[in-house]
Amino acid sequence: MNRYIFKILRFNPEKDKKARFAEYQVPLREGSTVLDGLFYIHKQVDPSLSFRFSCRGSVCGSCAMNINDSHRLACETQVKNLGSSIKIMPLRHLPVIKDLVVDMERFWQSYESIKPYLVSNSVNDKENIVSPAERKRLDGLIECILCGLCFGSCPVTALNENYLGPHALLKHTRFTEDLRDEYKGRLKTGVKKEGVWGCRNVFNCQEVCPKNLSPARAIIKTKLKVTRKKF
Repeated sequence: MNRYIFKILRFNPEKDKKARFAEYQVPLREGSTVLDGLFYIHKQVDPSLSFRFSCRGSVCGSCAMNINDSHRLACETQVKNLGSSIKIMPLRHLPVIKDLVVDMERFWQSYESIKPYLVSNSVNDKENIVSPAERKRLDGLIECILCGLCFGSCPVTALNENYLGPHALLKHTRFTEDLRDEYKGRLKTGVKKEGVWGCRNVFNCQEVCPKNLSPARAIIKTKLKVTRKKF
């Protein structure tokens, strides 16, 4: 069993004036993840440590955080690939509630603003069936788990609090590409200074996505569609 040093940024706004790093020695076996290490600390060393988790299988995205200066999911990040000293911080660009738990309100507000659901203007209750080819248009757009890694790694979300963020704009493209959607104002919801035109094509979002998606490519697709369409 190997020992690792976890350097975790601790901060409780109700008690602390500023954040500080706390170090913990963590014994872990082959195949252990960063989330396993956090469980060990919470159960065996310091039960006051706060962090989010749920599925432990890279599905829910709850354990998104900054690990060794890169945004990752703690449940799928192997400690053996990180070295003996591991630095862990909360997602960037979002207020810290406590330790590694951040306030996701801004994240969800921007997501809700693009109306992330199909809209039908038909009074017919008949099922709207799509062909395999039409469904394939959505590949690379529907797999997003809304973990927040792209949001935390995007420099524009740090500089512009009104910017919708890569997650919302990826989902926006998902609905503009869905032939079942009949919302006439769909394209306009992402076409504004805080929308696709706010993206600076840094591609951090693509590098950190746990599902290998490319919000930047989706944004470019929407930009091209906008330039060809008259409102």
